[in-house]
Amino acid sequence: MDLLREVLATAPVGVALLDERLRWQYLNAAFTTATALRRADLLGRPVEDTPFAGAADTLRRVLADGRTRERISGVPDGPAAPVPPGLRVRYRLLERAGQVVGVVVAVLDDPDPERQRLHELEQARARLALLDAAAERIGTTLDVGTTCAELAAFAVPGLADLVTVDVLPPDATVRSGRTSALRLGRTAVDCADGMHPAIGPLARPGETVRYREGSAAARSLAAGAAVLALGLPDEDLAAAAPDPASLAAYRAAGVASLLVVPLASRGQVIGLLTLARLASSPPFSPDEAVLIGDLAARAATGIDNARRYTRSQGIALELQRALLSEPGNPHQNLELASRYLPSGTTSVVGGDWYETVRLPFGRTLLVMGDVMGHGVEAAVDMSTYRSTLRDVAGMDLPPHRILRQLDTVISANESARPATCLLALADPGRGRWTLSSAGHLPPALIAPDRSTELLRIPTGPPLGTGFGGYEQVTRELLPGQTLLLYTDGLVERRDEDIDVSLDRLAALRLPAGGELDDLLDAVLHALAPGGPSAHTAEDDIALLAARPRAR
Repeated sequence: MDLLREVLATAPVGVALLDERLRWQYLNAAFTTATALRRADLLGRPVEDTPFAGAADTLRRVLADGRTRERISGVPDGPAAPVPPGLRVRYRLLERAGQVVGVVVAVLDDPDPERQRLHELEQARARLALLDAAAERIGTTLDVGTTCAELAAFAVPGLADLVTVDVLPPDATVRSGRTSALRLGRTAVDCADGMHPAIGPLARPGETVRYREGSAAARSLAAGAAVLALGLPDEDLAAAAPDPASLAAYRAAGVASLLVVPLASRGQVIGLLTLARLASSPPFSPDEAVLIGDLAARAATGIDNARRYTRSQGIALELQRALLSEPGNPHQNLELASRYLPSGTTSVVGGDWYETVRLPFGRTLLVMGDVMGHGVEAAVDMSTYRSTLRDVAGMDLPPHRILRQLDTVISANESARPATCLLALADPGRGRWTLSSAGHLPPALIAPDRSTELLRIPTGPPLGTGFGGYEQVTRELLPGQTLLLYTDGLVERRDEDIDVSLDRLAALRLPAGGELDDLLDAVLHALAPGGPSAHTAEDDIALLAARPRAR
């Protein structure tokens, strides 16, 4: 019986059933689409109280003699407005075990081919308009939750009264007959105005759900195909609902029809889109199921792209954070503090890095670098730069020769990305800094009772270009001074000249005393969008501060 109901529900021909008293008992989605009537206009009502009143005498004759009859809508003995004129409607007696059960009403093809062509053309236009609108509103970011929320918001109220979006974990796969073991993440819920109290039992975004075997959602997930459940009395609603919480919400809201559509991308089901309509809304039609399936396919691509991007960025971020551990063990004559903030708006992981190398005679080499580009590749290249630098620094070369050696080694690797780099050799015993730059922004010197000073350093080409030509300068190292190394994410702003950005840093009066971590907080508070804990710039930021300890 359930199979027959499902076949009728998805049949392209409009089918309805009147009982022996000529009261409407059933109609499928194609029937409501063809007749432009709502379920509430017909179900439970006698035929005389509906637009089919003109066909009442014809229906009684079918009950009396059992002969099948056809009529055309819009004529005196056929259905009246709002049923479109010219439809061919067939009335056939339904019997079971020799007993009259009622009359089957079938809406057949439109006899007017021109009108049928125009109808199909209008459907195609509506489909393209819907998909164009969806392309503009769904997938505006590479965030899974945002994309799913955009999908749900797009579908309500135009396509459904209630929408949920569930997404499989990235490593989960659907196996036939075992969907109940899968736990999906609820990523979005949206509903029409006034429904919020009723849907309270539903799982909310951030929670997980499991589908009961045999439910509409479980069948859709297992088959990778849309499942349509229409005209749901309570027992059928209980069978279609994915879990007790959803059933409670459906009952409270008055859900009468469900459409569950798989979200599939690159040949794999990655989640489900579930749409529900109340009894006051027309049920889903087969044409709508096809249209919503197209919408789901478009949205699934965006969701899958966001999942893949998030996974890639997560790997890169973990790699970068693992590499950017606390600075190496400096000499006791130098105090260090560092900070790394990934970009906050898109979770883009860059190639920012820093390092400290302990050298003989109480010297410490400070390094700040920025590999061009973002993502896993930039993080991997960053690791290459760090390991190469440690090897070269172990030769105890002056900073400008270290850069020359790094440039020679890296440029031999054609796949390596260029990088800017700043070296600062701290020598508290001799009271001096020795600095050399490969295309990096100048360091900032912070001293008591004075503005921040940007040190002038001859700037050579970025590493990996093979051009060489690096120089170094020395600067007096005084007690109480702090040297700040940073990457461009701290100061650069889109559509702003870099000199203006650097002037903003130079104008700061930063605390020269106290903890270095407090100094870094002050820098980020003044320059990083959102401050030290809510970074929202488009690039990541790395900071390294060093101060000689008092003897």
